Amino acid sequence: MGRYEWISLTTDYGTFDGFVAACHGSIARIAPDVRVIDITHHVPPADVTRGAHVLAQTAPYLPESVHCAVVDPGVGTDRRGIAIATPGGILVGPDNGLLVPAAEALGGIDTVVELSNKDWFLGDLSRTFHGRDLFAPAAARIALGAELAEGGPPVDADTLVRLPAPVVSVGDGYFEAEVLTVDRFGNVQLAATGGVLDRVGQELVLNGGVRARRGATFADVDPGDLLVYEDSAGQVAVAVNNGRAVVVLSVTPGDLVKVSTR
Repeated sequence: MGRYEWISLTTDYGTFDGFVAACHGSIARIAPDVRVIDITHHVPPADVTRGAHVLAQTAPYLPESVHCAVVDPGVGTDRRGIAIATPGGILVGPDNGLLVPAAEALGGIDTVVELSNKDWFLGDLSRTFHGRDLFAPAAARIALGAELAEGGPPVDADTLVRLPAPVVSVGDGYFEAEVLTVDRFGNVQLAATGGVLDRVGQELVLNGGVRARRGATFADVDPGDLLVYEDSAGQVAVAVNNGRAVVVLSVTPGDLVKVSTR
């Protein structure tokens, strides 16, 4: 296993407390010359699905890295801590579905280990803060060139926890897709990929009543109007020019949105 110059961090810790700084400190104590990229620390608390999608849509655009991700409502239980090797980098975090979409985005799963080597922990392992005591130190050791096999025993990739596949259905002149995420601008990202837009026309109706138009940029519709477009991650998304689509549609992640030709 080669060395990595970068570690990325994705968590739901927020930035009001010292949790993120403690993770940075755990890395710096072991690998002070490795640089850290903070993807986000504002994943909604315990929202594993949101964290998984943010990580999967961001990691391929970073330099080859060790990606440490902690959205971990099961911390302290018997859920496994794992490291996944992929052609595009290493992923470290809990075995709760958080890492698998990113592993697939980075070229697929090569090997997996359970992080059980106590020599890799940072002192005594807290039952509530594995980000600081387990995952960040493990990421730092891997970045310095430690072999994954040193971290613990191999794991059969087929036994990894996976998130349920999001709902997408396509028909004549319409498609229906689950809401994946809502960003800070209120844009609503759907599970359907951009190619399904070829199945519908330019003038659209959402959920049977809300009018929208297809477009490529926010300015393709007038201020306050709804736009259906392919976003930067290649997903179908809904936006309002100078507004918040999530308010207009009144949806949350997991809800279904039907897009059909008027």
